[in-house]
Amino acid sequence: MNTEKRSREFYVLAIFFTLFVLFLYGPLSAIVILSFQGPNGGLTFPLNGVSLRWFANLFEQQAVGDFGGSFRRSFVLGVMVMVVTVVVSLLAGLAFRRKFRGATALFYLSVASLVVPSIIISLGIGVLFSQLGFQPAWYTSGFGAHLTWTLPFGVLIMFAIFNRFSPAYEEAARDLGATSWQTFRHVVLPMIAPPLIGVGLFGFTLSYDEFARTLMTSGTYNTLPLEIYGMTTNVTTPVLYALGTVTTLFSFLVIAGTLGLIMAMNRRRGRA
Repeated sequence: MNTEKRSREFYVLAIFFTLFVLFLYGPLSAIVILSFQGPNGGLTFPLNGVSLRWFANLFEQQAVGDFGGSFRRSFVLGVMVMVVTVVVSLLAGLAFRRKFRGATALFYLSVASLVVPSIIISLGIGVLFSQLGFQPAWYTSGFGAHLTWTLPFGVLIMFAIFNRFSPAYEEAARDLGATSWQTFRHVVLPMIAPPLIGVGLFGFTLSYDEFARTLMTSGTYNTLPLEIYGMTTNVTTPVLYALGTVTTLFSFLVIAGTLGLIMAMNRRRGRA
């Protein structure tokens, strides 16, 4: 009886997971397929031939849209946010290992932006910059808006990491004569490096595809999500699908590269 019940539960979960995967990747697969439309193809099925015409069109002069510029801005902004998120989250994780006055209030203050609607934060930052006489731009106000989204996640992840980190390793290093900096560099940092890379990847991806918090803070020049959204109202060729395919492939390459780096570090640590 128990075997039959477990088998039934397995099939229910398998069906649910299959439906979830189809719901998640079904629309994406449609975009990928339509990006290979023939030269005379449109924005809907059926395909009118197969070609790479629209991928080549991405590198040509466009009447509407700035693919290259928006991608570069999103990439640079993502890297900036990633670096700051990793550094600040790491420092916050180290600081909160010791109890200090006001730690609870500071914690809730740091994660409060997660419960505030993103568009409200974007609007508030944009209005604040305008009132102070500064021109909103993706590398100033947009950068700050993205940090209100990525830093709380980074801090929460580092808290979870250090809650499971045993101080016995640091005590052993200090007993052997290591200084505080040597203990951090040679003991703590190598052990938390894989999850720290994960925090960096999380910060980059959250910034790279953020729309709501960029809407009122990007200034004159669009980031890639804003550019794609703007193109949906005036682009009538599958070049938009080709752009979606290329950016999706780039995202998967970033994730695969990060996972490969983490696996390499784990193997190296295992050999050591």
